[in-house]
Amino acid sequence: MHKPSGEPVRAGRNLPLAIISGCALGALVFISIYPFPAAFVAITSLAVLLGMRELHRAVAARGTRIALLPLAVGGVAMQAAAHFGGAEWLVGVTALTAIITLSWRLRDGAEGYVRDAGASLFSLIYLPFLLGTWQLLIATPGDGQERIVAFILVTISSDIGGYFAGILMGRHRMAPVISPNKTWEGFAGSVLGCMIAGGLTVALMLDGPIWVGLVLGVAIVLAATVGDLIESLVKRDLGLKDMGRFMPGHGGLLDRVDSLLIAGPVAWVVLTLLIPAG
Repeated sequence: MHKPSGEPVRAGRNLPLAIISGCALGALVFISIYPFPAAFVAITSLAVLLGMRELHRAVAARGTRIALLPLAVGGVAMQAAAHFGGAEWLVGVTALTAIITLSWRLRDGAEGYVRDAGASLFSLIYLPFLLGTWQLLIATPGDGQERIVAFILVTISSDIGGYFAGILMGRHRMAPVISPNKTWEGFAGSVLGCMIAGGLTVALMLDGPIWVGLVLGVAIVLAATVGDLIESLVKRDLGLKDMGRFMPGHGGLLDRVDSLLIAGPVAWVVLTLLIPAG
């Protein structure tokens, strides 16, 4: 399960680019939310539209059609609902969008209905719903801006720790069938990076105990790793190298935010349970 030569296994995805992308997102978040947190709704709404376009094109290549219009409109509405109405509104608008999405496909008959409806529901949850949890983070009374920044910083630290540990020591492959170049050594580096970042951000930005930051770091690194593997598996199933051309030569938007998508709801749950809004 390791490279015969004993040399470190190269990182599977372009982790330096992932780190740069994460830093760019962090900078964009910082600029947009101070002093107007509601401006972040526009950022995730744009991500919904770009990401839905990528998903639509990706599955269409395999003869599957998603309900693009209701997913785009509903996905944008979900961002505003989450920010201004909280978790209850996010769930409610998600449910309504799901109903409209399933109904939208009725006009094309029975053939391929389950396939298309399943792809549409996957798209609904994978992109706008998960992005909606970012809005729940930033809308937290009192310290919402700090929570979203902390979440992004800790997730970026997963890529940074994993990159350097994987390059220097990576030999034992973690999931060769899904992501051949992801290593256990790189994963250990991600865990260490996230725990350090979690402890620092929670203590310094959220005035919480360090142990909560350590829990946040472990939770995020697990979620970020799963997010990377999920997106890799989706691309393999669809026979794609990249989900889109958001960054020419470096893949699509979904290729850049795969870890952040899955880590978002995990960060929201951990912080909501362990650091109540004040």
